Amino acid sequence: MKAVHFDMVGGASGDMILAALIDLGASVEDLIKSLATLNIGPFDIRAEQCVQGGMRGMRVTVFDGAEPAGHARRGGHSHEEHAHAENAGGGGKPHPHRGLADIRKAILGAALHDTVRDSAIRVFERLAAAEAAVHGTTPDDIHFHEVGAVDSIVDIVGACAAMHMLGIEAVAIGPFPIGYGTVICAHGTIPLPAPATAEMIRGFPTVTTGETAELVTPTGAALLTTWKSIERMPAGRLLKTGCAFGRHLLKDRPNLLRALLFETGVDAGADECLVLECNIDDTTPELLGNLLSRLGAAGALDAFLTPVQMKKQRPGSMLTVLCKPRDQAALEDLVFRECTTFGIRSYAAGRTVLARRFETVRTAFGEVRVKIGQWKGEDITRSPEYEDCVRLADRAGVPVRAVYEQALRSAGH
Repeated sequence: MKAVHFDMVGGASGDMILAALIDLGASVEDLIKSLATLNIGPFDIRAEQCVQGGMRGMRVTVFDGAEPAGHARRGGHSHEEHAHAENAGGGGKPHPHRGLADIRKAILGAALHDTVRDSAIRVFERLAAAEAAVHGTTPDDIHFHEVGAVDSIVDIVGACAAMHMLGIEAVAIGPFPIGYGTVICAHGTIPLPAPATAEMIRGFPTVTTGETAELVTPTGAALLTTWKSIERMPAGRLLKTGCAFGRHLLKDRPNLLRALLFETGVDAGADECLVLECNIDDTTPELLGNLLSRLGAAGALDAFLTPVQMKKQRPGSMLTVLCKPRDQAALEDLVFRECTTFGIRSYAAGRTVLARRFETVRTAFGEVRVKIGQWKGEDITRSPEYEDCVRLADRAGVPVRAVYEQALRSAGH
């Protein structure tokens, strides 16, 4: 399994995260081709090498393709410019104020892998929830200002696409560095960290700095807090380091975001998880199916329904969710909001898991990721990734089974 640790030396913004992933090997050309299907207007991604404080890294600029030739912004945004481009030197051009529904529709209509779609939508939903908490409204009533601009949408969806391209499945993050002072945005002058940023990093480790600058933007906070799935830098084989720079020069530290890419495995043996359960007899099957999908996207280890006979001889379903203890609160919140249950049971359970790793195999239809389970040093089970098989089958016009079986043969099963 591939895991990445984001080390926020100077902070994090959407363009810096995208730059770090490009420095790790994500293809700019493939990103542009994929993101063009969002149909949000013309854009371009410029990635260039730079040196700051004696260190080499990548700097990325995402700009609206409608800008006059020869005037494209180069060299990357500072954190303030990226998050607050209308008021802090980002060209002064007004941005469309898209709502969550507009952005969700664009993502769902784009030719993106399901994993990328789910991840990007979750990031925007986290942003909308934070903005709604700050402004005392609901996520669906939020109209994104700076984050609704083309460059911010490309940063977020592009970063999610780059994670998928690199095969990254686990994310750890270091503490968030905090600047002080104020910054100007579409709502006027606001304190640092920006209120939406403060809402999203609540409960995460932070470090104070002497910087009078916005070190972590709402976009950067949304991406990293949505992605975070492991508590600390993983043990394993360090494959590569990706470095990204913002343009703004800080006083006592480089404006650097470092991404460390590891190859690691889940050790076989004993493990513990929580089991969440509830009985449901008055929620429609369509809503239950949607709930299962959302639980998986939110970090559940597994989620399934079992037919049960309830009181007064009513047929119903028992929802079972397996999760890590750190995810209990978020998953319970999702269950209560998405179905009609009045209570959730929870208890700890032991489980035995196989060590697992992922390999990419070639088939006549394209590349498929295969999960390989290992027991006592022996590879004993192989499972092609279903989403990869569906995507390739749709593209080739063949049954999913044809892709699945060929992937198994290629994996030596």
